[in-house]
Amino acid sequence: MFTDRLYDRAKPIWDEYLEHPFVKGIGDGSLDLEKFKFFMEQDYLYLVDYCRVFALGSGKAQSLETMTFFAEMLHSTLTEEMELHRKYAGRLGISKEELEHAKPSATLLAYTSYMLNKAQQGAEAEVVACVLACTWSYNVIGLELAEKNGASEHEFYGDWIKMYASDEFTELAENMKDLMNRLADNKPEREKVHLEEIFLHTSKFEYLFWEMAYKQKMWMEGPHFLNTKV
Repeated sequence: MFTDRLYDRAKPIWDEYLEHPFVKGIGDGSLDLEKFKFFMEQDYLYLVDYCRVFALGSGKAQSLETMTFFAEMLHSTLTEEMELHRKYAGRLGISKEELEHAKPSATLLAYTSYMLNKAQQGAEAEVVACVLACTWSYNVIGLELAEKNGASEHEFYGDWIKMYASDEFTELAENMKDLMNRLADNKPEREKVHLEEIFLHTSKFEYLFWEMAYKQKMWMEGPHFLNTKV
């Protein structure tokens, strides 16, 4: 299957997710809350554009089945995944208004700009390729962390792990993989290479997102004035 090929190419990158101190800190409960707060603000903004990609997918869909899938993913993200962020924000003392008006980091802007650009330029297969790494890798991370003794029961990070390791989220990831396989089936090799490139680029952006959150960096490495919230 095409997703097996994608996984094989991305596995060295994804293995680094599981070794990243941000992800490991969620798993063992040691992650500093300020780092998680910064992550939740940035990830909430990411999910807004993630939803826009699904909306684009509904418009580009060539069948009612695919249109329905994109619409369901849009609804699920808006009502479930973003609600988890809003609940965490409340526990962290962040209002809904503050969450929605947080300043985007350079990494976030680069990631979502790339994702939206490729989704707008491409067809329904490109749309799936743009969002697959995020959904699939979060499920992989959630399932991996859920295997750690007591991780899912942690008083703060347990809900995050349970969300991404849940049967419901696992089903979403599997359905997205199935759609990617159906859309890639019988495509010429040059088009498969293009989809693979999008998947690998977004996988790299996922790693940069973990790194950005852990270091709480608004911009990349450089003079201190780059990291002011303006």
